[in-house]
Amino acid sequence: MAGGIVDVPSRYSVPETLARLQSILKEKGVKVFALIDHSGEAEKAGLAMRPTQVLVFGSPKGGTPLMVAAPRLAIDLPLKALAWQDEQGQVWLSYNSPEYLRERHGFPVELLKNIAGIAALVEKAVE
Repeated sequence: MAGGIVDVPSRYSVPETLARLQSILKEKGVKVFALIDHSGEAEKAGLAMRPTQVLVFGSPKGGTPLMVAAPRLAIDLPLKALAWQDEQGQVWLSYNSPEYLRERHGFPVELLKNIAGIAALVEKAVE
């Protein structure tokens, strides 16, 4: 884990990896706020970029108590998952470690459970 970011390898393409994650989130009743297609937008601008997309998701029920306790945490919430392809063609699903976010923003340890589920969601998406 470099700089608080967890990278998990995926055997699926970038779009398929995020489609799998979206499906899991929908099953769990977690709101998807946005899908940002960085590489698609780069292509529209005439620029080349390996597949790179970000999914923004969360739960007001889980996130609000965190932001009440540590208002600047709102810069890192809702949660995000980055699907990207490296130079060798390997696809990765990356996210901010909940522990890193706690260290960065100093919210109470008992609220860590509100965002700790991201690891299991990511693992399920790439299995």
